[in-house]
Amino acid sequence: MTRATDAIPAPFDAFRATVLPEWIDFNRHMNMGYYVVVFDLATDEWFRFVGLGADQRAREESTTFCLEAHVTYEREVREGDPLRFTTRLLDFDAKRLHYFHEMYHATEGYLAATNELVSLHVSQVTRRAAPMDPAVLERLTRIRAAHEPLPRPSQIGRMMGLARRRPTT
Repeated sequence: MTRATDAIPAPFDAFRATVLPEWIDFNRHMNMGYYVVVFDLATDEWFRFVGLGADQRAREESTTFCLEAHVTYEREVREGDPLRFTTRLLDFDAKRLHYFHEMYHATEGYLAATNELVSLHVSQVTRRAAPMDPAVLERLTRIRAAHEPLPRPSQIGRMMGLARRRPTT
């Protein structure tokens, strides 16, 4: 975990990836399932940053479970494309985190996809929800304060469904 005096990036911007050949489908772009895979890798980097990485999981005998996830697909990415991920903390309580990833084409700069998640902190011993360590909660407080002023993307909290067209008279 980083020190309390370390600056908080807003948004967090550390994870990078490249679209792998095995992620490509018959449409010659990244298959939808691999968006979830690469967003999960971005979550691993995010959790290391907030203090919920492998060291903490082993020391505290804890982990996280995803409770809910929502992916939007904005523009396709293809084999070999470089990807850049940003993450912002939307909210948290003693046991849950609500956060949001944005996946960008790293050289062309366009938004390719988003992933909104709620994760639960869990004891590996009891397999039940458990409060996070106070130091992690303090860090999350500082991260939330740094991320709150960021503009809110339209994909956050979006409901899924079909807009019905009203007949014209």
